[in-house]
Amino acid sequence: MRQVVLDTETTGLEPEHGHRVVEIGAVELVDRRPTGERLQLYVDPEREIDDAAFEIHGLDKARLAGEPKFAAIAERFVNFIAGAEVIIHNAPFDVTFLDYELSLLDGASRRRMADLCVVTDSLALARRKHPGQKNSLDALCRRYQVDNSARELHGALLDAEILADVYLALTGGQLSLFGGDEDAAGATPSEVIRLPDERPPVPVVLATPEELVAHEAYLDNLDSATERGALWRFLPSRFDAPAGSQHPSHADPAGRAHGGGVGERHEHHAPVG
Repeated sequence: MRQVVLDTETTGLEPEHGHRVVEIGAVELVDRRPTGERLQLYVDPEREIDDAAFEIHGLDKARLAGEPKFAAIAERFVNFIAGAEVIIHNAPFDVTFLDYELSLLDGASRRRMADLCVVTDSLALARRKHPGQKNSLDALCRRYQVDNSARELHGALLDAEILADVYLALTGGQLSLFGGDEDAAGATPSEVIRLPDERPPVPVVLATPEELVAHEAYLDNLDSATERGALWRFLPSRFDAPAGSQHPSHADPAGRAHGGGVGERHEHHAPVG
């Protein structure tokens, strides 16, 4: 399986406003192993570069003035990615720019990325694997212990090389079961810490009468909205009262019996198993 990990740098954020690609960087993987094949292309964008973009990658119009225009490097670019799975972090951004550049070519050379390769968005993969967490490239480097110390400025080839390491860790290993930032593939098992037997019991607090009333009112609404009534009332209590006694939560203030519910919180102390 051939994969290409790719990144671009641009003059700004919107190709619809005429912004262009200034650098393409890509590295090749075959069977999930780096082959050493790399592609780095600087491009004369034929326009000024936004200050915000310059702050990111450090490339200005004077630096790029002697570089080839995109049409001159398009064949090298297309040949490198053709038929591969192309992995890009926040792929829609880069693909939009590359599609725009390809659309400016003449005749048969005018294609789209979808015509040349299959694109995988590593940011989307990271968000599925780590929902609710930061999934920028720098954040993933910290999580997977990938060295990005050379990343003072963004550069397409450098970022592609870093992304290749992140992608392999992201798709090849599992993080700590409890959401730590260590890469499980390289982590050593931690010592099992057992709680002392003489530790205090954990209190479980009884629901208040007001909470029980609100709970029953909610079940009444479910009863009126469903044909068979609230399933909760058919469930046995998760905590049975001692024989011969009735736990207060087994009946609401109106005298209606019901099973265990969200509102059922016992005041006795239960040890943690």
